[in-house]
Amino acid sequence: MAERDAPLRWDRKMQQRLARGEAAALGELYDRFASLVHGLAHRVLGDERAADRLTRDVFAHVWEHPDTYDHRQGPLRTWIATLTHRLAVQRLRTTETAALARGGTGTTEELESTVRHAAVAARADYIVQSMPAPLRAALELAYFQRRDYRQTAADLGVTEDEARRRLRLGLQLLSTAREAAAPQAAPGSPPGYGGAA
Repeated sequence: MAERDAPLRWDRKMQQRLARGEAAALGELYDRFASLVHGLAHRVLGDERAADRLTRDVFAHVWEHPDTYDHRQGPLRTWIATLTHRLAVQRLRTTETAALARGGTGTTEELESTVRHAAVAARADYIVQSMPAPLRAALELAYFQRRDYRQTAADLGVTEDEARRRLRLGLQLLSTAREAAAPQAAPGSPPGYGGAA
């Protein structure tokens, strides 16, 4: 039980340090989560400079509003990923809408489809990164190396039933990416845990 509580304790202590204005805490948080934030931002926005800007914006928000994190809603990592995802989707929608208004090609429906696809892809990336290593390893073997469940079982040194179970659970987790990305928060709403994560 103590091992389970360690990440939660770290999250709460980090939040307290940020609330006190400890710049070192922000540096630690950045070191730990910057690649996650940048990767999700880039997956949605498809642009390196835009992802860099959004990464700065996410950490600025965390620095200015550490009290908006609620440990009862989940880990700090999830809150930061959710915040990143929501801000990236809002940014994509804003920039694409502005491009349409300036006479760009496409329709509002195509814009919404682009935003939805980017949101689902980013959510799927986060799910894969966050799932337990045994599930991720089984999915990677099946998907990237085109292994069936028998070959996956042999490669992982587990029974065929266990390989099927891992693949099934991994795919069930991945299937939530589309479901979670469907409801979008209104453009002006504050970031949180609900809606698309």
